[in-house]
Amino acid sequence: MHRFDDLDMKLLYELTADGSISVPTLSKKLGINASVLYSRIKRLMKKKLIKKFTIEIDDSLLGIGVKASVGINRDPKFKDEIHKQFMQTAEIVSISEITGRFDIMINVYAKNLEDLHTIVIEKIGKIDGIQNTETFVELQKTDKDPTYLIQ
Repeated sequence: MHRFDDLDMKLLYELTADGSISVPTLSKKLGINASVLYSRIKRLMKKKLIKKFTIEIDDSLLGIGVKASVGINRDPKFKDEIHKQFMQTAEIVSISEITGRFDIMINVYAKNLEDLHTIVIEKIGKIDGIQNTETFVELQKTDKDPTYLIQ
């Protein structure tokens, strides 16, 4: 396991809040020399703690009005084929194999409830090996910082 110090954690906190912050601005904010920050960020990337820098999109502006999680039970013989079909379904944004009453939990983005119904019934439900599904529509979501990043 790698060891990360307070400066590493401060960097992670700030970059998680705003991955587009410039190193000079971050340098002023943290009171640390910019060259030190550049080398720290490169080290965190080399150690693969920072996997990538990305953006956050307002999905509603793209017409996504409904987000849902779908719990799925499947026939184990069809595991690979089901996964392949899910990967080819544009509305499925993540796939997790889980423990508990479901075998798989997927996250689905849809335009509206009617579109979600079509995706679950026509696209997901008709895949060979799918035994049953249960859909959980997201009503509200609040993201919070992971506790290991809170200063």
